[in-house]
Amino acid sequence: MRPMARRLQVLGMGALIGSAGCFSLARTSPPLEEFVLGGGRSATRVAQSAARDSGGLTIGVRRVDLAPYLATPSIVVRRGGRIITSEFHRWGEDPAAGVTRAVSEYLGGAASVFAVDIAPWPVRSRHDYLVQLHVSRMEGEVPDDSSRAPGALHVVASWEVIRPDDGVLLARGESDRREGGWTAGDYRGLVILLEKGLSGLAADVATCLNRLGPAVSPADGAAPPRTIVCGSPSR
Repeated sequence: MRPMARRLQVLGMGALIGSAGCFSLARTSPPLEEFVLGGGRSATRVAQSAARDSGGLTIGVRRVDLAPYLATPSIVVRRGGRIITSEFHRWGEDPAAGVTRAVSEYLGGAASVFAVDIAPWPVRSRHDYLVQLHVSRMEGEVPDDSSRAPGALHVVASWEVIRPDDGVLLARGESDRREGGWTAGDYRGLVILLEKGLSGLAADVATCLNRLGPAVSPADGAAPPRTIVCGSPSR
């Protein structure tokens, strides 16, 4: 009986130590932070009175196509060729939905744009142009060494502008936006820079739409117009 009692006593002490260890880990874990993109305005329809008076454009924005590694709740940081994510700094919503809304809000602020609709929209909605975005990079960047060199934000995207009536490709373009001065580990600062990068992307798309000008309905039997190529230099 004594050996059995001693064994039970040792097991009880091990369980107690294990519980104490778990308790310590829980107390030292950082709090979960969740972030959302967008300035808080209505993304489904953003109207500009000046654009309305001048016959501004009505744009339909399709759901953004994200690179597979970006379609994750975790905010992505690239260190050299490695992708780093944090379980404690995450998106508070589907990242594709957040990017679509944010870009639509910024696009809706362009002087030439009257309204922006996000897909899905009502069946009878009419748009001058449809925009399809493809985001291939949207992340913080830090050097792949042990130095404390400052990091940066990098957003790379391409897009197509489509005529709603017949699906003809009217314009395509690329945007490469980089913002320096980011400190690794500052996820709040990274999200602020991401907003700036997406705002720049929307500005590039708006410039492309300005090159197209007012929408023209396709004429019967007419040849498709030549596709315009737009873009911004890497910055």
